[in-house]
Amino acid sequence: MSTMWRVFLLLAVWAAAAATSASGQAAGPANDGKPSATSVPDFSGVWRHPSLPGFEPPASGPGPVTNRSRRNGVSNWDQLVGDYTNPILKPQAADIVKRHGEISLSGVTYPTPANQCWPEPVPYIFWNFGMEMLQQPDKITIIYGNPDHEFRQVRLNQPHPAQVTPSWYGDSVGHYEGETLVIDTVRVRTDRPFAMVDAYGTPYTQALHVIERYRLLDYEAAKEGLDRDARENFRVPVDINRAYRGKHLQLQFTVEDEGVFTMPWSATITYGRGSGEWEEEACAENRHGYYDKKDAEVPTADKPDF
Repeated sequence: MSTMWRVFLLLAVWAAAAATSASGQAAGPANDGKPSATSVPDFSGVWRHPSLPGFEPPASGPGPVTNRSRRNGVSNWDQLVGDYTNPILKPQAADIVKRHGEISLSGVTYPTPANQCWPEPVPYIFWNFGMEMLQQPDKITIIYGNPDHEFRQVRLNQPHPAQVTPSWYGDSVGHYEGETLVIDTVRVRTDRPFAMVDAYGTPYTQALHVIERYRLLDYEAAKEGLDRDARENFRVPVDINRAYRGKHLQLQFTVEDEGVFTMPWSATITYGRGSGEWEEEACAENRHGYYDKKDAEVPTADKPDF
């Protein structure tokens, strides 16, 4: 075969490949099977969920501990009495939830990570009114509005290490399944005060495993979650555009912990858009506690972290 003929064939193959690429019909993944930039959903911006205690019970199946104390038909935020009869709870966990409820019924506010300004574990942290997600190719950063703008970092397309060191928010890894962001979290620290997964004092152990699924929904599809929220939770008068009818963000999460729960359970958080800017907030510890007539346990360190 002459040199000119070889050049002609190479040019023909190159032209065919270029045409296939331009038409968008190239065979096989172009990036090792990872989602392309155009297929990744855009979760950016500030999302609001103005409800307390916050978790939306699922449409069906086992759900979270809810409040036995009601006001106007919904959870009484001024009196947190967790339903210790919920079948998801093992006996020891039910006793802990019951004791917290008895403290609240006595007119005393018991300490939680939120009111003591401690890092909030998952899924407790999901109660936050404001959330912002920063998406990068190799990680996701989630910022929460209360208290002190806590944040979590999620590594993308990576497994958990063989040996995970427990941390405040646990080890979180994520990936996209179509238009859904899936986050898997394990090894949240248990050697800490106020180790609870919700506002009712429900405990957790080192076996805690939380899976989050985030997806965008049209308003009509999101309304079912918003309605479940309205039937259960107290609506807080914070910054949110109640007339907003655009895309909503829904978090559906599942919690497993064989040391505490008899079965996995699920809940949702359905976010809308705020009508204002992200506000600066600070959580200031008050050592002179307003609960149980004793001083608050403020975090201290024997040496600097860095």
